Amino acid sequence: MPSVTHEAMVELFKNRPTLAAEMLHDALGHPVPAFTEARVEASDLTEIVPSNCRADVIVVLLVGEQQRPAMAIVVEVQLGVDPDKPYAWPVYVTQTRARHRCPTRLLVVTIEPATVKWCSRPIGTGHPGWTLTPLVLGPEGVPVVTDAEQARAAPEVVVLSAMAHGQSEAAEAIGVAFLAAAAGLDEERRALYGDLVLSSMNEAARRTLEAMMKSGYQFQSEFARSYVAKGREEGLREGGLKAKAQAVLAFLEARGLEVPEEVRERVLASTDVDELDRWIRRAAVVSDARELLATTGS
Repeated sequence: MPSVTHEAMVELFKNRPTLAAEMLHDALGHPVPAFTEARVEASDLTEIVPSNCRADVIVVLLVGEQQRPAMAIVVEVQLGVDPDKPYAWPVYVTQTRARHRCPTRLLVVTIEPATVKWCSRPIGTGHPGWTLTPLVLGPEGVPVVTDAEQARAAPEVVVLSAMAHGQSEAAEAIGVAFLAAAAGLDEERRALYGDLVLSSMNEAARRTLEAMMKSGYQFQSEFARSYVAKGREEGLREGGLKAKAQAVLAFLEARGLEVPEEVRERVLASTDVDELDRWIRRAAVVSDARELLATTGS
């Protein structure tokens, strides 16, 4: 089953149809034809072979008034090794080429450095002269976007940049660039992209971005405000849990009971309000602190 990260990356290419062509040309240096429109087409490729055959994204570059297909790009997001893909990818390419009757490229996108080498291996189809070599966009090929204007012009690129470089020294600058772009996004994309960026950042960069949001930074978006509000709510919840846990321990100690370290750690680690309330009641009647964890009653 595709992961949340996989599906989110797929959405980047669907939301910005030109992204596939931009990454082929700008990041990989692969020529693409001049086009007037990039259109996301249906990715279900079961018309020719009756099987479950669905590419992540198919983008067709169109030219002229008649919107003639000049090139198709099959985009596959790959976050790990999948032995089925070397068999599926040639099918995606040939069926897309047959459907749109134009040259077709396979662009494999990954943010996992360990997966790049596997994705890049030539795929021998068994037919003389026909070997499919995927065009692979790995973390090193993704641009480091730190310019606010560039981020505003291409929000999906800065999000991809954060996912690829969020653990590097450039993480904070990438995050600030994203905040510049966030204000211009619709609510749904702002929330999705914001979650992706923040979850990709290293701890130091994430703390910096959170502080900028809280201080009313000029690029603060609705997403940022909702994120901070969510953080406050979680903080209040965590504070309430800690208070209840301390109450359990204090009750036991006030009764003169010795609290073993494993009991103390278990109580302080609890995130279940009902469990802590149950323990508070039990702390008044147990004769040994260990009985607190052994009981399942109320």
